[in-house]
Amino acid sequence: MGRTQCPKPNTLKNLIKRRLLAALALAIGTGLLLILANLQLTNALTKSSLYDLKSRTSFSLSSFLPHPLPPTLAQWQDKTNSGDYFSQVTKTQVGYLVWSQFPIRVYVELPKTVSKKQAQAWVNSVLQAVQEWSAYLPLTVVEQPELADIKIVRKAPPLQISRGDNVPRARSAQTTYELYTSNNKILSHRFTIMLSPSQTGNYLTAAVRHEFGHALGIWGHSPLQTDALYFSQVRNPPPISPRDVNTLKRVYEQPTSLGWFLQNSES
Repeated sequence: MGRTQCPKPNTLKNLIKRRLLAALALAIGTGLLLILANLQLTNALTKSSLYDLKSRTSFSLSSFLPHPLPPTLAQWQDKTNSGDYFSQVTKTQVGYLVWSQFPIRVYVELPKTVSKKQAQAWVNSVLQAVQEWSAYLPLTVVEQPELADIKIVRKAPPLQISRGDNVPRARSAQTTYELYTSNNKILSHRFTIMLSPSQTGNYLTAAVRHEFGHALGIWGHSPLQTDALYFSQVRNPPPISPRDVNTLKRVYEQPTSLGWFLQNSES
């Protein structure tokens, strides 16, 4: 008869430690918010500290402080008084996902599995949505992926398994972020947006418009179909609405640890 052996205390302790040091990433897709474990990130986030696996040093998260509003958002005024859906935006362990260095650098990967004409049409559809958001935050397109804050790729997102449903389902897009520290020990983040190859035309642009809103800081969904961040695809995709921009502005008024120096926990 086979027998399952329990790990020795030291082995168990090391196993728990390794798991605690495993880096976490957050992923959000159309109609879905979930947490994914990602063992390939450089840093591991706990509730109150960041652990640099390279230097084996722990850093405490700085105080949660707001950054000055970007001029484009500071000047924004909603003459329609449409309100917002800020209450639907999730605050993460490092605060709200606010960018503080501008312009935000965007890389759009040129698809390699389709013809040049199709690839360029895909890139143009993606850039159309990026251009729409540039009215509210400074953006720039870069040619090297390693320089990007936000990467957009034509790749099928992982299958979705809904709670209580064991049948995997395809989804149109997914946005994930990871945390990292640079040499100056400032806490930073970067995003990857995956777009299903099945998305084309107006639906592709709508998917980018939606996912890019997440990447700019709206880590949640709107309950109204008239907003670009509505939680599901609709037959007639809406443009960026005043409610979308009002929500984005509210996000950028909030405190965060992103963009601030980390404190060495061992000092």
